[in-house]
Amino acid sequence: MSTPSPAPSTPPGRASLWMRLVDYLGLLGALVLLVLIFSSLSDHFLSLRTLTTIANQIPDLTVIAVGMTLVLIIGGIDLSVGSVLALSAAVLGVVMVDWEWPLWLGIVACLATGTLTGLISGVISVEAGIPAFIVTLGMLEVARGGAYLITDSQTRYIGSSIEGIGEPLGSLKVSPAFLIALGVVAAGQFLLTRTVFGRYCIASGANESALRMSGVDSRPVRVAVFGISGLMCGLGGLMQASRLSSADPNAAVGLELAAIAAAVIGGTSLMGGRGSVINTFFGVLIIAVLQTGLAQVGASEPVKRVMTGAVIVVAVLIDAFRDRIRGGFATLFQKLLGRKTS
Repeated sequence: MSTPSPAPSTPPGRASLWMRLVDYLGLLGALVLLVLIFSSLSDHFLSLRTLTTIANQIPDLTVIAVGMTLVLIIGGIDLSVGSVLALSAAVLGVVMVDWEWPLWLGIVACLATGTLTGLISGVISVEAGIPAFIVTLGMLEVARGGAYLITDSQTRYIGSSIEGIGEPLGSLKVSPAFLIALGVVAAGQFLLTRTVFGRYCIASGANESALRMSGVDSRPVRVAVFGISGLMCGLGGLMQASRLSSADPNAAVGLELAAIAAAVIGGTSLMGGRGSVINTFFGVLIIAVLQTGLAQVGASEPVKRVMTGAVIVVAVLIDAFRDRIRGGFATLFQKLLGRKTS
């Protein structure tokens, strides 16, 4: 008597590809749904002007969210990104307006300020074993205070010398800053999925002890991730200053919450070990569309905050049950594949 052959199992690579496709389609579906809702509520929402305005307003949040995604993946968190952005932009404003440095030196100073601040947070957190939550909470105050001190709490109006980075390009309608942000998203996804450094980041967040037992010192990786987050803050400060033609020490208050929200909406785990830069970009788009749509339909600021907070809570709930949802889709996929090949 012959025994029946077992049903073919789903190849791990194909299952993983299917799960990523499910994530992309889910985020794209949520984005399209928001666009349709606000298009029905406002006659002016679904227009080229609105869409390009959104695109030109999100570069700073996009690059900050890329850095935040990497920090969350290693199991950390960076609450200082808004203040570090303001400090970096303040340095840019001071060296260009007060010290009359050329633009390229101002950009170097801006990026270096963000990177150095991020590295300081990373070194203190990793080498001293202090939770990143506490370290970056302290850095939030230090960086904001530093921005006030070096500017005497006054906005520095840089002017036209920096506006070209944030102005739309002719018929393209989007700014160089937006194109740079897209490049950062692509580079971040490549770094995370196609390099040894990216694999170490994921392993550090998923099981740092196992990574250490395999002979890999995760400390330089974790410090480098905070340095990258700081670099993204410097780049975000440059982008925001170019859009406003000035450096405001009060800039980016609360931006850390928007960056965390974008990452969580995109499926990055707050527990570490899982995340996607591309999915985070979808999260940025969802937040931007939500805020722009609410503004166009006349929602008050408290309503906008309530709605944005509700979206974050829903995203966290989805994250909590993500493994069950993925397991259900994987089981369905295996059944369909087995039925197809039987």
